[in-house]
Amino acid sequence: MSVQNNKRSARVSSRKVTISNHAKGLTSQAGLVPVVKFLRNSGLIDLAKNTIELKRGSNALYDSADAVFLTVVAIMGGARALSSVTTIWADGVLRRLSGWVEIPDNSTLGRLFRTFRERQVSQLEILNHRLRGKLWGKALRKGTSTIATRTCRVVDVDSTVKTAYGKQQGVKKGYNPFQKGKSSFHPILAFCAETKEILQGWLRSGDAYTSNGIVEFTKQLLAHLPESQTILFRGDSGFFNGNLFDLLDQFGHSYLVKVKLKGLKELIYSQLWEAIPGRQGWEQCMFWHQCANWTQARRFVAVRQEREKEKKSGNGELFELKEYDFFCYVTTEELTCWQTHKSYGKRATCETWIEEAKNQMALAHIKMDDFRGSSALFQCAILAYNTIRWMALCSGDKQLCRWEPSTIRSFLIRVAGKIRTGSNQFGLNTPANHLYPKQWAAWVSVGLN
Repeated sequence: MSVQNNKRSARVSSRKVTISNHAKGLTSQAGLVPVVKFLRNSGLIDLAKNTIELKRGSNALYDSADAVFLTVVAIMGGARALSSVTTIWADGVLRRLSGWVEIPDNSTLGRLFRTFRERQVSQLEILNHRLRGKLWGKALRKGTSTIATRTCRVVDVDSTVKTAYGKQQGVKKGYNPFQKGKSSFHPILAFCAETKEILQGWLRSGDAYTSNGIVEFTKQLLAHLPESQTILFRGDSGFFNGNLFDLLDQFGHSYLVKVKLKGLKELIYSQLWEAIPGRQGWEQCMFWHQCANWTQARRFVAVRQEREKEKKSGNGELFELKEYDFFCYVTTEELTCWQTHKSYGKRATCETWIEEAKNQMALAHIKMDDFRGSSALFQCAILAYNTIRWMALCSGDKQLCRWEPSTIRSFLIRVAGKIRTGSNQFGLNTPANHLYPKQWAAWVSVGLN
């Protein structure tokens, strides 16, 4: 008697495959359709036309609002160069569903962005602020976020280095820990800790010091935030700046900044240290100090952690000498020393957001030979990064709010689709089985509804 083999197989013989090039109405970017509708419903194009003052010739087919809109959507789709912007929009289904009969080529886009001057770049920053205000209000009305009504927001400010290759304006040699000696840009960014979005960003030349322009940067940021709300400014030692603290004090805002001070060790060694309850090996102190050129004394908080190091005595015997790792901050927050230290530690997440913006959303990556054009593209990348954050915020889906831009692009933007027409309207068929159906439904809903 033969024995039947009931073992299941993970593979079967593959059948012959033929490929034809006759299919129509297909797209690989179905997830960009909700993005286009979301931005249109949010009024991006109208806001851009009313904000950016850039006159074009009477025979010009495209204006600044068109260039910004096309670039923002393309960056969300993965564009990392002006040529990639036109490649993304070469998708006929995307153009048709978005209402574009034709799009500019990359040389036309380049000429348009070269017409941007400092005034238009500043207006792009204003566009980001205005659009954020509208969408925070929308999230509040939908009940998905209360960020618009909070009395205090945490703002994490940091600078970053973006290595550049070529001889573009603004690309200079400066501090570059990633590729020493290479030229770069050195942008500065302010993040909203609650929503992970970029509140404001400036593109700076590579030789700019961390805190260059920080007072003017903060003035502009505060001018676009509601006067009834305060911020907690968190920054590393590069922003240890008395003029910055004077500005924040003047308008009643708080700050928590790591100390960078010549002779700091001598200063904190002379303080009275006490053990931190429940934290073995940790000690704390608090004192007031007025640095040179400061208008007043400010509250300093320090903690130190004991570490043991072996050293040899003169007679060759080993003995243990106590040494410490010090952490010192200047702050207006009425927190314990340990709470201050832990609060500052939370700002480290903004470094993750910076890397996401640079590596996943082409921040400071799309460059031109003209610095103002590069700055305009930098602001478009900020708008693209924020749009992902805003759509997640308005959706109310917690998973979407946690996902990185590249994850959203992989699972929700690069989705196959087939256009269908009928009854004087468009439809889009997508796969029946999505890997994350709940998040896909939330993405579509926030865009189309």
